[in-house]
Amino acid sequence: MKGSSSGAALGVAMRKPRRDFTGLVYIAPWVIGFAAFKVFPLLTSLYLSLTSYNIVSPPIFVGLRNFAQAFLGDSLFWQSAKVSGAYVLLTAPVRLVVALFVAYLLSSRVRGIAFFRAIYYIPSLMGGSVAIAILWRVVFQETGLINQVLAALHLPTPVWFAGSFSALFVISSLHVWQFGATMVIFLAALKNIPVSLIEAAVIDGARRRQIFMRVTIPYITPVIFFNLIINLVNAFQEFNTPYVVTQGGPKHATYLMSLMIYNNAFTYLKMGYSSALSWILFTAIAAITIILFKSSNAWVHYQE
Repeated sequence: MKGSSSGAALGVAMRKPRRDFTGLVYIAPWVIGFAAFKVFPLLTSLYLSLTSYNIVSPPIFVGLRNFAQAFLGDSLFWQSAKVSGAYVLLTAPVRLVVALFVAYLLSSRVRGIAFFRAIYYIPSLMGGSVAIAILWRVVFQETGLINQVLAALHLPTPVWFAGSFSALFVISSLHVWQFGATMVIFLAALKNIPVSLIEAAVIDGARRRQIFMRVTIPYITPVIFFNLIINLVNAFQEFNTPYVVTQGGPKHATYLMSLMIYNNAFTYLKMGYSSALSWILFTAIAAITIILFKSSNAWVHYQE
């Protein structure tokens, strides 16, 4: 009996584990959606970037001609790249600083602070909608609200959409204004700072500014890094604001890369060239992200 029972136990132990595919069934909708709406369009655009394709006719393989045209034969590409770079430099760092400053103020424990947190988050709920972009265009037009306030204060009333820098400032300000999501992430990080660290700094005689610079900032550097990446990627892909507010003008001063991709695809029906521009933008974003990840070892501090 003893031998038979031990043999049975050994047989059970050596039996192959039963495979359960229930988990695969649950994630199948996501996998199918990801493959259909992410992977397939990505691979299709890569193929089309190597072709001449106008939707009507079948694509014709041209190799790297589209990429060569962008870098060597299209002056508008360099203008768009310059404008996109300026837009990112104007919006991403400013949005980060504003969101952190407001989050720091809203981390205070005062009566009614939840109301102010909700008020500051409302612009982000609206997102980059067309309606908000139209409202922004109306506010900054020659007889808009901004110029009316400036006139009431006896200050100059510029034509915002006539100058290159002023037009870029208008669309950048809208992007910065929608800082709510970044602010909420910063607010959560600030709330997660151990009180003991602040108390220790106060006992050592540190002032509020010193605590912020030497305790708060180093502690939340991982969150700063995360928000920086997210804001850079979003800024590079901004489309609604320049399309609705300025249409890329004046004189292509707000002609972001996303707008150039759209025009080549759906206005000029240059799907192949538009796909090549998309991959150039994707490569630029990926390169900047890799550089930031490499540099993070020097300034991002993770808590053990």
